[in-house]
Amino acid sequence: MTGYHTYKNCIDACLHCAAICNHCASSCTQEEDVKMMARCIQLDMECAAICYAAAQLMSLGSEKAKDICRICADLCEACSAECSKHQTEHCQECARACKECAEACRAM
Repeated sequence: MTGYHTYKNCIDACLHCAAICNHCASSCTQEEDVKMMARCIQLDMECAAICYAAAQLMSLGSEKAKDICRICADLCEACSAECSKHQTEHCQECARACKECAEACRAM
């Protein structure tokens, strides 16, 4: 049976990424030009949602864990690319967390 202990590194990366994405989305709403940050905020929220779902399915030992991790990696890469465009500290931190999460998910 696979589950938490098998996927611990990827679960940890997903949970960390989700928390940082939430922080980034929240911080982006405080930027002077919020409209310019709309795509970043949207991807942050989508990325956090898929990261939480992936962590939960891995913890449950789901037979679909690897499938959702592939989708999670795709979304993390998109979020990282968008966040990389912004020079704010929170966006740069988010870009790094998303990149690390994508790598962990791809290694599954």
